[in-house]
Amino acid sequence: MKKKLLIALLSALVLTILVVALLVSIFERKQEAKLTYFKVVEVKENEPNPAVWGQNFPRHYEALMRTMRTSELVKYSLYGRYGGSESFSKLDKYPEYRRLFAGYAFSVEYNEEQGHTKALEDMLNSKRLGDQKPGPCMTCKSSNVPSMMTTLGTEKFYATPVKELVAQFKPEYSISCADCHDAKTMALKITRPAFKEAMSQRGVDLSRATRQEMRTYVCAQCHVEYYFKGPGKYLVFPWEKGLKIEDIEAYYDEIDFKDWSHEETKTPLVKIQHPDFELWSTGIHARSGVACPDCHMSYKREGALKVSDHWVRTPLVNLTNSCATCHRLSEEELRTRVLEEQDRTYSLLNRAEKAILAAQDGIRVAQNSGVPDEVLKEAQSLHRKAFIRWDFISAENSMGFHSPQEAVRILGDAIDYARQGELAAYKAIGDQKR
Repeated sequence: MKKKLLIALLSALVLTILVVALLVSIFERKQEAKLTYFKVVEVKENEPNPAVWGQNFPRHYEALMRTMRTSELVKYSLYGRYGGSESFSKLDKYPEYRRLFAGYAFSVEYNEEQGHTKALEDMLNSKRLGDQKPGPCMTCKSSNVPSMMTTLGTEKFYATPVKELVAQFKPEYSISCADCHDAKTMALKITRPAFKEAMSQRGVDLSRATRQEMRTYVCAQCHVEYYFKGPGKYLVFPWEKGLKIEDIEAYYDEIDFKDWSHEETKTPLVKIQHPDFELWSTGIHARSGVACPDCHMSYKREGALKVSDHWVRTPLVNLTNSCATCHRLSEEELRTRVLEEQDRTYSLLNRAEKAILAAQDGIRVAQNSGVPDEVLKEAQSLHRKAFIRWDFISAENSMGFHSPQEAVRILGDAIDYARQGELAAYKAIGDQKR
């Protein structure tokens, strides 16, 4: 009887110890979870050096300084055109680009970017425009920019060539903390005037934006289409009529804008720049309230802490945290669905390229046959319409995944316009011979 009582007492003691240990652990983790960060240093406004911020946010800093390398995608069967952060020449890999961009700087050099941590380096080393790069080229390439704009003012910043900005300010840092966060409150903030101006023009009050909306807006400051307005090279987002390709095209047509006249066809063309926000805005993820970091900087657990993973990368290498939190499917199935949509976009992109080159050939033949320029206006107009749609998807960074159905629609129209342009050119030749 005594033996049973002793065993019962010992069991109760062990159980009590375990329960207390569990409660202590829960309490400690709750306290840890309440700790947003431990302030080691005071971070000044617009501090460009991410290492300073990193003293207060070591987890975020360590992740931020990592960059996805394209070669790491091999095991996911992704190596190639679908992204990555190792520089390679697109002109060497896709020789047809030299004709598609004939007469423009992108026919001289067109390289894959190396990611956020190399943005400043990539821009400064680019052969496009050489040392004649205008100030807006610096806008989204360095965390030194907010301070530059504060010092110079927006208009003067844009009007100052990059080489003069570098000489005056000696920027050292690429994209980092100051581009997206308020140094005192750590709240997300907009630091680039062009986005504020474009959203205001669309009637969007950024002061009323939710935190989830801001998680997309801080990315949309830079991952967008833009152009330089007037002799002062003022940076403008062409969103006055809307975000769809037809809206942007109508805006450019209305102001008679062109980036250059094609060397072969003399067509006035527009070069599109990474319209990730615009394409995403037409997709199901945007309509469902999914923000850019939900996929590209998904949350992770470190102890009791839930933190946004600042290792910015493709969701395809982090499917469990990026996609499976909403889509209850296996990683294999998720990856297959993404790649199928990207493969479909890629196939249509290639067809559009071939169709545009065929239109260029037709216009050249017509020109060589003596067809007057005014007679070729229709063919050139169709060339312009095809090119801007092809480049809208080609320059966008998701290979169509940000809005797969919209990407397919746009490329279908690009192919159609290009073939119409080819037919219009040859029709003009036939009419000329009559």
